[in-house]
Amino acid sequence: MSDLLESKPEALREKLDNLPTEPGVYKHLDDDGDVLYVGKAKNLRSRVRSYFQDSRQRSGRIEVLVKKAKDVEIIITDTEAEALILENNLIKKLQPRYNVNLRDDKTYPYICIKNERFPRVFKTRTVKKDGSKYFGPYTNVKQMNQMMDAIRSVFQLRTCKLSLDPEPIEEGKYDVCLQYHIDNCKAPCVGKQAHEDYMQTIEQVEKLLNGQTKELIDLLKDEMQAQSEKMNFEEAAQIRDQIQALKKYSEQQKVVADDFEDRDVFALHVDREEGIGCGIVFQVREGKIINRRHKYLRRIEGRADEELMLSFIEDYYADANFYPNEILLSHDPNEHPAQDTHALEELLREEKGRKVPIQVPQRGEKASLVRMGQSNAKLLVGEWKTQQMKRERDRIPQSVKALGEELRMDDPPRRIDGIDVSHLGGTETVASCVVFTDGTPRKSDYRTYKIRSTEEGRPDDFQAMREVIERRYRRMREEDGPWPDLLVVDGGKGQLSSAVEMLKKVDVYGRFPVIGLAKRLEEVFTPGDSDPVLIGKDSPALQLLQKVRNEAHRFAVTYQRKRRKNKTLQSELLDIHGIGEKTAQKLLHHFGSVAKVKDAPTDEVADVVGPAKAGKIESYYTG
Repeated sequence: MSDLLESKPEALREKLDNLPTEPGVYKHLDDDGDVLYVGKAKNLRSRVRSYFQDSRQRSGRIEVLVKKAKDVEIIITDTEAEALILENNLIKKLQPRYNVNLRDDKTYPYICIKNERFPRVFKTRTVKKDGSKYFGPYTNVKQMNQMMDAIRSVFQLRTCKLSLDPEPIEEGKYDVCLQYHIDNCKAPCVGKQAHEDYMQTIEQVEKLLNGQTKELIDLLKDEMQAQSEKMNFEEAAQIRDQIQALKKYSEQQKVVADDFEDRDVFALHVDREEGIGCGIVFQVREGKIINRRHKYLRRIEGRADEELMLSFIEDYYADANFYPNEILLSHDPNEHPAQDTHALEELLREEKGRKVPIQVPQRGEKASLVRMGQSNAKLLVGEWKTQQMKRERDRIPQSVKALGEELRMDDPPRRIDGIDVSHLGGTETVASCVVFTDGTPRKSDYRTYKIRSTEEGRPDDFQAMREVIERRYRRMREEDGPWPDLLVVDGGKGQLSSAVEMLKKVDVYGRFPVIGLAKRLEEVFTPGDSDPVLIGKDSPALQLLQKVRNEAHRFAVTYQRKRRKNKTLQSELLDIHGIGEKTAQKLLHHFGSVAKVKDAPTDEVADVVGPAKAGKIESYYTG
């Protein structure tokens, strides 16, 4: 038994020993019974047990999954194709954490053939599991509207919501409406169109929705000829008009292949840095693209492109209502050792009645179709990233918005610099600058400053403020940012005046607003105004300013204490003749404390400061 299995509950080990060899679906569950992962298998015993074998080469994602798995549930199916469909349905229902997350970016419209005795055909954005047929989704709404216009002009289908059961029709409960009088409906509500005839029309609508316009036109031509031979010239003329409308619609579609084949073209683009992928499929019918569908793929960490491609294809065909003669791919799932397209191939064979070739073309017209798909998938990933950036920009906290309003700023201050000066009785004067973005500390941008322009023992907060302002914003001007939307200095009018003076000197005054926050009454001062801006004590705007000011003060004091501690540590080393401040700092940085310097072998100390100084240190402590 593997070490991994030893750590698992006995009930799980017994299940693994008794797994069947049939195809089916398995679910890994955690301690709480929550589903971690759903998968399918040709052989459940072989597949599930493989997760718990020590020799198995696992990705980091699967490693974590297996560690968390405390139970497994299985569902046996008759075929791999059934397992594929069941797996897809369970993933959509349960949304397990360790499965690829495939989702549309928005709710696109469908064309619905309603599950009714006399089915209506209409646009919808809601898919219901009620037996109705849904075609789409249509990412190109203009194309969908053209399709609906063609259906209305070619087929005389009802649009009313009447319940057309046999009884009310036979009892004459309904009257014909305007749609009948203007030849848009054949009035099945009053028995003027038989159910069989109406359903034949629905079959023709399905052919149109599946892009089989040429086949449909050929059928209508045969029907028109038959009506002419029966001397039914009015019916023949009506069919002729339908054929002309279909030809007009067909001419609007772009021809991308001259073999007029029905095929689906799948392509994939993945941005690993952003953790997002996009799968796209072009539905090519009779050589023309009739629709484009895409889904974004999340939770892709640790998954190869080939695995993502297979997940996207299986998700697509699990819900499909049309199966092409050929499938083209940008990535070959079979090239990945952990992937197997057998279940997909079986599903396609069952639905199509014959084998559907799956190809990864390298040249020619088919390869051009795949490259077009990849270009579109890449574009969609770019659009997703742009939308994410826009959402981030729009996600401004209320406190930041309130502060912008209180200070009468044109835009909310999303990036705020906060500066504080600190000293201990006039000694060890330091300053800090903290940065907040969208009301949250951005600690990677924090900076500390040792003030050089003030005399020891003679505190001068105004001069210290001028120094830190000059050093920070002169460099920012040289590097052109990143500029703050607001600068907050700790103090009243004096500190604010010193900051303004230096901002003008380094020629950045006016690039961003600057204010002073006085501690005693929490007054906010702005340049040129003798009276403070009054902000309510309970206002989120004032609370944000206090948060920035307090964080700047904390960071400055922490830096000051660190310097004092280092100086104290250095003092004993500085008593050694020939050891200066820089050497002492180097020793403390390397060894961590004076005690460790004292106990260190002389040759190790020599590696840091040289043999001469190492000898002096040894003599000092052993002398």
